[in-house]
Amino acid sequence: MRRQSTTSLTPTPRGGGPLVLAVTSGKGGVGKTNVVGNLAIACQRMGKKVLIFDADLGLANLDVIFGLHPKHTIEETIRGERSLSEILVKGPEGVAIIPACSGVQELADLTEGQKMNLLNEFEALDPMFDIVLVDTGAGISSNVIFFNVAAEERIIVVTPEPTSMTDAYALIKILFYQQKMNHFILLSNMVKDENQGKGVYDNLSRVIGKFMKGVSIDYAGYIPWDEFLQKAVNRREPVITCYPDGSSSRRFRALAEFIIQQVDMRLSRATPKLFWQTLMGTTTVTK
Repeated sequence: MRRQSTTSLTPTPRGGGPLVLAVTSGKGGVGKTNVVGNLAIACQRMGKKVLIFDADLGLANLDVIFGLHPKHTIEETIRGERSLSEILVKGPEGVAIIPACSGVQELADLTEGQKMNLLNEFEALDPMFDIVLVDTGAGISSNVIFFNVAAEERIIVVTPEPTSMTDAYALIKILFYQQKMNHFILLSNMVKDENQGKGVYDNLSRVIGKFMKGVSIDYAGYIPWDEFLQKAVNRREPVITCYPDGSSSRRFRALAEFIIQQVDMRLSRATPKLFWQTLMGTTTVTK
């Protein structure tokens, strides 16, 4: 089992700040956290410094994917006991992780003093990373909506199951009508092949185009469900590290290339304080 360590990181200048992406889904069981873990490693291998924020605060599934047992969580930072740099966990190949915790259901319930403390902590991390992946919970709860609104981009993970597509539609509908979000990135996960992956995108985008005028959806590609992915889950390791030649691992590398293109296109106009300020309720998002 992989052991983790707290990581000491040295800030380095990174232009306009990190690109913050929420990886989210309309329902559970679509492999969202698995996507986050493997995507983070693939981007890290391509020269990007990656931070994962486990924003599923009450469940914390990311440690299962990486085989980690964090000694400290964000709850200790909220209580003012440790800085974020002290609770950061170093995952496989140097990926940094902010571990989630149990018992903190809504960041909006924090006091103003706690918000300001966390804001300062998060801002100190900005120069260290190129990409921040926010692993949200599933569904349409207030926390899921909250983290999606705060992020710069949103990756919706969808499987071919009708319930997954229906719930993804519901999530996009809420973000569009209630939060004025009009751009999404769709990833087809657990599909048989490229044709099925593209079919998931085509079907969902067709319905959205019919009923939600003004919404644009980019296709990030597909991740096939192969035997190596199941073996990796059982081993509590990312498939890209233990089975690098598997079909799912190859597609995670392709996904990383797509994301890095987004970084290169948007980094020059990124606003490094936007996500953290929004997260702590110190600014108003307009998109």
